[in-house]
Amino acid sequence: MTLTRQLNAAVDKADQQSEQRHLQARRQEFEGHLANALDMADGEPEVIDVIQRSFAQTLPLSRVELLLADNSHAHLDRMASASPSAVVAGCGVDSPDGCPAARRAQVQHFPNSDDLDACPKLRGRGNGPLSAVCIPVSIMGRTVGVIHATGEPDVHVSDDAVADMATLAKLAGARIGLLRVMAETQLQASTDSLTGLLNRRSFERRVAAIRRDSSIVSFGMADLDHFKQLNDTFGHETGDRALRLFAQVLTGSVRVQDVVGRHGGEEFVIALAGCPAQSAVEILDDLRTRLAAAIIVAGLPTFTVSIGLVEASPLEDLPAMMARADAALFMAKRDGRDRVVVLDAVDALILSSAASRTPLEDPTKRDQLRVGELSALE
Repeated sequence: MTLTRQLNAAVDKADQQSEQRHLQARRQEFEGHLANALDMADGEPEVIDVIQRSFAQTLPLSRVELLLADNSHAHLDRMASASPSAVVAGCGVDSPDGCPAARRAQVQHFPNSDDLDACPKLRGRGNGPLSAVCIPVSIMGRTVGVIHATGEPDVHVSDDAVADMATLAKLAGARIGLLRVMAETQLQASTDSLTGLLNRRSFERRVAAIRRDSSIVSFGMADLDHFKQLNDTFGHETGDRALRLFAQVLTGSVRVQDVVGRHGGEEFVIALAGCPAQSAVEILDDLRTRLAAAIIVAGLPTFTVSIGLVEASPLEDLPAMMARADAALFMAKRDGRDRVVVLDAVDALILSSAASRTPLEDPTKRDQLRVGELSALE
């Protein structure tokens, strides 16, 4: 009998070890497929798609959703969900701090929503009592979301399924974190650090793209009036606030298809796609009105902006557009500042004559186009 018991125990142990090896192999296979799928995901939408398809594979009988914080980390949004029926998991938590799993940074099991120590967010749902498993999602070491799965009350979710979901949370969080770092790095490389607008090189690339798609483009150069005086009188911190405020007003005044950037110092560039000069003047005059109101609200010293505007000729390159817009900006400064001046096609011929040093009959016109003296007018 003793020998029989020993043999049976040995067989049972062998079976358990075999089952463990099988489960380990299955988990490794799942993790490998998941890691490969996430690695191929190009951007967060594709990562979310992988997560959603994984839900159906790991918890096919449960209602599952991914809640992920926005960039402010203050709000949770439902990014993915899966359900065997039309009913979604429907967690009402609205921030990472309001979720026990996210706050504690550990998996939470709730066998029955009517239990005394069940998550408060589980109670009061329309479909009656339920069970839940909540798995935190971390990005760069910070818990920013949760995978929330619900089912019938007192139904146990297997340890294997929970382990798979934890693997999903870990790998998906790592991939999203990497993508966000890459996006942030790319953004920093393409934008001006003070204002958040496109820097000169990125602006030029975007303008080249919109010119391929639009036959009409108006191009403007804007310069804050008396900015050196503002800096000298109130300090560079006030000057920086003025630049940031103008950038915000500028971004809010143009249309979604338009492109704006900081050209350098207190000078900004604007490309309005599919917009003739006459319409562009209306947009930029509205910008000046908005700026005056925004300065009052922000409590900044009063300042204005002068803008030179041109409508691009079909074969005109960006340097030529900028030269004409710069000439129009010079005129705006000379004529009293705080205005939009348009350089039309006739004036373009005058600029061409001035650039080639061809004598002009009207010396006044020649003086108007001394672009190099713009800094003296500021």
